[in-house]
Amino acid sequence: MPDPRLTSARLLFVPLSVTDAEEMVHVLSAKSLYTFIGGAPPTLDELRDRYTRQVVGRSPDGSQEWRNWILRKKPDSEAIGFVQATITDEGRRAEVAWVIGEQWQGQGYASEAAKTLIAWLRTTGATTIEAHIHPAHTASARVARNAGLQPTIQFDDGEQLWQLPTDAP
Repeated sequence: MPDPRLTSARLLFVPLSVTDAEEMVHVLSAKSLYTFIGGAPPTLDELRDRYTRQVVGRSPDGSQEWRNWILRKKPDSEAIGFVQATITDEGRRAEVAWVIGEQWQGQGYASEAAKTLIAWLRTTGATTIEAHIHPAHTASARVARNAGLQPTIQFDDGEQLWQLPTDAP
């Protein structure tokens, strides 16, 4: 099933394509983006390989659905980052993530994108929506809180689990 084209006030959510790698390699080039998530900026070939795997839309064993969108600013469609959701448990659980390129940070794009993604996931029947965030990553914690997620006491691989409350409107 192809990803829907979502939209928000300032953003277009364009389903991931391998051809996005050429533009996204520049968006993802700042070393500061990897401070909390680890790794390093991908090369063009690495990003093409990653996108080739991701556009399939599911894990090799079929236990996960992968939804990935490039975030593009309105009205010029300039790529500024991405959001993704890994969906499991027959659509009831979703793990979300977001990355905004360094030059577009601090302008509310991540919060806008996370809110839009979470709202869409809820319309699909996802009842558990979560994110894992490094405890020192205050900017991502702020995005999560703005999107309605709340921190839990659970940590996995050094990252804190944030969840949407089950009684969220």
